[in-house]
Amino acid sequence: EVQLVESGGGVVQAGESLRLSCATSGFNFDDFAIGWFRQAPGKEREGVSCISTYGTTDYTDSVKGRFAISSDKTKRTVYLQMNNLKPEDTAVYYCAGSGPSFCTISPGSESFYSAWGRGTQVTVSS
Repeated sequence: EVQLVESGGGVVQAGESLRLSCATSGFNFDDFAIGWFRQAPGKEREGVSCISTYGTTDYTDSVKGRFAISSDKTKRTVYLQMNNLKPEDTAVYYCAGSGPSFCTISPGSESFYSAWGRGTQVTVSS
């Protein structure tokens, strides 16, 4: 069974950092592209970052230069390092997995991913 479990969320002040983790199991880690999405109250889910099975990465414009995605094959975990957090980053963050492929975070790309975690809350106060 494919499983993705997010952790690392919390409450921080603007300008601080958090590192989210997406622990995975149930599939060949080399064969999954992983995406990070977030959903703020009253808003649609949006793509934040992703890493393909080829190691290429992508970021939404609002987080470029502040967030960094990485993976640790030995731990079967994908990380999202979030620096200089802003109140508008407040959301539930989800990681999602897809079969061996490129990755995408374009609008409506949620259907590209076949497995999802339950999310972790990130709250940034001003």
